Amino acid sequence: METGVSTAGACRLGLVLLLLTASACGPMEAAPEPEQLTSGRQELQEMRTTNGLSLNGLSLNGLSLNGLSLNGLSLDGLASAEFDTWFQADPALNDSVMTYVIRCAVPAGVRRTYTSPTTGRTWSWTGGLGLAPDWANGSPATLAEQRIVSACLAAHVAKYELHVSISVQGLSATGVAIPTPDWELALYSEKEACFFGNLFTTEGVYAGNDGRPLNERESTARACALSSKKDAGNQPCAPLIRVEQDCARFCTLDASRRFYPSCTYNGISYPAITTRLLRSQIYTCGDGVCQMTERCGTGESYDNCGRDCGPCP
Repeated sequence: METGVSTAGACRLGLVLLLLTASACGPMEAAPEPEQLTSGRQELQEMRTTNGLSLNGLSLNGLSLNGLSLNGLSLDGLASAEFDTWFQADPALNDSVMTYVIRCAVPAGVRRTYTSPTTGRTWSWTGGLGLAPDWANGSPATLAEQRIVSACLAAHVAKYELHVSISVQGLSATGVAIPTPDWELALYSEKEACFFGNLFTTEGVYAGNDGRPLNERESTARACALSSKKDAGNQPCAPLIRVEQDCARFCTLDASRRFYPSCTYNGISYPAITTRLLRSQIYTCGDGVCQMTERCGTGESYDNCGRDCGPCP
């Protein structure tokens, strides 16, 4: 499935506030033209959700939900004095946060709108994944909804605040899978990570590696989850914590063996989000392009890549 923040980014909520299998979702949809998906250029101009594809881009500062009410994401809830106080504390940041909260929690095509009672300015956000139906309809968020929305937000975090197209799989709080057709799994062939936790409490949010470890020449803009072997123990995206084990060690695969619906960590079983990447989103020192993840130098590792970035001044 694709969501317009290159999922399906959105977090400057401290660690604030991606997508699932299609076998149970009816006939396969026709695949978009490959060039539309591989570059993701068009999605940078608009945020939209189709299947399990999404554009990540949530700032790390958005991974903090301090003050965001759990009492409901209905239009009435967004008109409350409590929401107004929270939003107006940092409108620019919280607009980004709400973009991803609504995308994760509210069904595709459904809009949520907030108008400042002081200035009269209106903000509007569009749903995408529908992972928290009760919360989306105005009821207090259940614990399961808190956790799956947190996982979704974590999956959309972008260390470099770039829009990167990703495929996300998982289950909603009520057990409904995010539709993921076979062509999407084939196109987004690189397994990336599993995400889980709770941003609404002190439990924290976590990412585990689901793909092959990158070698020292490789890097990716999705550095919060997938990393090279030499950086496996680093924490480049706090408060998102990258756990040392691979997802398979503490997460359970679904029946199709395509994604992890749940992960158990620190004695708690969490609903999880699983992500995949395009092969072109993994960069290699020596391919002739100095990527934002690469550095000048005299060697051939991504952080000392003289072949692509030249010698350092």
